[in-house]
Amino acid sequence: MDFLIERLVSFFAAQGLDAWLVGGAVRDRLLGRGLGGDVDLAVAAGDVVSVGRALAGELGGALVPLSPERGIMRVVVDLGDDDDGGVGRAVDGDAGRVVDFTVFSGDIESDLGRRDFTVNAMAAPLGEWVGGDFVGVVIDPYGGRGDLARRVLRAVAPGVFEDDPGRLLRAVRLAGELGLRIEPGTVRLVAANAHLLPRTHPVRVRDEFLRVLAPRGARGRVEALDRLGLLEQIIPELMATKGVEQPRMHYWDVWGHSLHAVEAAEGVTGGHQNSPVYSCVPWTAESEGRFGERVMHGHTRRTALKLAALLHDVAKPQTKTLEADGRTRFFGHPEVGADVVRLRLGSLGFGARGSGMVSGMVRHHLRPFNMSGQGEWPTRRAIYRYFRELGDGAVDTLYLSLADFLATKGPELAHQEWLNHARMISHTLYVGSQEPVSVATPRLVSGHDLMSHLGLPPGPRVGSLLAVIEEARAAGEIETQEQALELAAVTLKGRGTRWGEVAGGDDGLPGGSG
Repeated sequence: MDFLIERLVSFFAAQGLDAWLVGGAVRDRLLGRGLGGDVDLAVAAGDVVSVGRALAGELGGALVPLSPERGIMRVVVDLGDDDDGGVGRAVDGDAGRVVDFTVFSGDIESDLGRRDFTVNAMAAPLGEWVGGDFVGVVIDPYGGRGDLARRVLRAVAPGVFEDDPGRLLRAVRLAGELGLRIEPGTVRLVAANAHLLPRTHPVRVRDEFLRVLAPRGARGRVEALDRLGLLEQIIPELMATKGVEQPRMHYWDVWGHSLHAVEAAEGVTGGHQNSPVYSCVPWTAESEGRFGERVMHGHTRRTALKLAALLHDVAKPQTKTLEADGRTRFFGHPEVGADVVRLRLGSLGFGARGSGMVSGMVRHHLRPFNMSGQGEWPTRRAIYRYFRELGDGAVDTLYLSLADFLATKGPELAHQEWLNHARMISHTLYVGSQEPVSVATPRLVSGHDLMSHLGLPPGPRVGSLLAVIEEARAAGEIETQEQALELAAVTLKGRGTRWGEVAGGDDGLPGGSG
């Protein structure tokens, strides 16, 4: 990042333009945090489009016109690929290095007065950046340094959220990231202006919300969003979960359960390794690598899991029924919830990959528990089928099951029950990670073999039988061609099989419950 700023110093000197480092770059340097991936600049005079094009050319980046009429532009360097084709990443600064700059007329103090929070309303002349630090006096007309010392987040002026409602989410995000307390006057301003959030571009809301979820302590920040009236503007469906009572096995109502599931998702993915509760969670260097992988708009699997944990029971209010025996049931809530989540995240610009990843976990969050019955661990066949059908989401959904279990029991967690569930998940992970049959291994039988042996015509039934055979082979139940043909014949006749129930489809083959 120091190298990027040195290039910016050279560029603006060559252009003969005065420029200041503002916002996060100054704030983070004063906090001793070092510089992050983004740089904010204020540039005196000049044509914003011309300056932007020249800067993009100098840095080899992409020019994004955030608000040219207000003199605001962005240059993104080193763009990566994502499921929205890079557009969302460019707008949000999810990837690469981002340079935001504002061209203004007048003095720098007036420009700082249009910014959001006092800790961001400080500036240092870009030309005084020497040897990795600024050497001149920091311009601080609104007391940002004092607020940093007091660990306070304060709005610069009463109209900052009306000018830009996206700042509403930024208040919660910055307070969480920097360990600041939002001062009471700013809290009142945020709550009073929460209804303005829908004026913000959905992709920007998405980015800020994910950044709220990403660091540790996400549950507290989600609760803050709710208290301030912001969460209902982002995911209104969650509001209906408040006060929805659950069966006695649940300690909290649906809302409280969802919040604590977010907290537990942090714990089961390495957030509290010294806690005795999490000591039985399967965790290796490979696990750390997996959940640290960036898979969704620049965010990790860990953050995606926390989002799924927050939303996994979102459809319980509309699926709640009361049985004649007094039992409360939520039939179909995973499937209904998955559809709700896909639509909501799609409206926030998550794209097919992001919304599909989270909605898939929601759809299947009960499956790990349902694979085991009567206290027995799932069979190899059930595990094979689970990993085959869930694909990339299979492992993540197992960890969601762990978080769901903890958030169900709460303070009433029984050690032995939790240990048994964690061991079941460990067993499923272990078996599911084995590859007894390589994709390069020749099939025991081909479709031609089945048609010849069983007198079948070409069609989907042949493919279904081949899938049955491969499943039994992966489960270690058959090893030879003769066994494969026998299994196919018995399956075709619908007699069941000594190898267990098999999955079928619309072709008349018998179906298993899985």
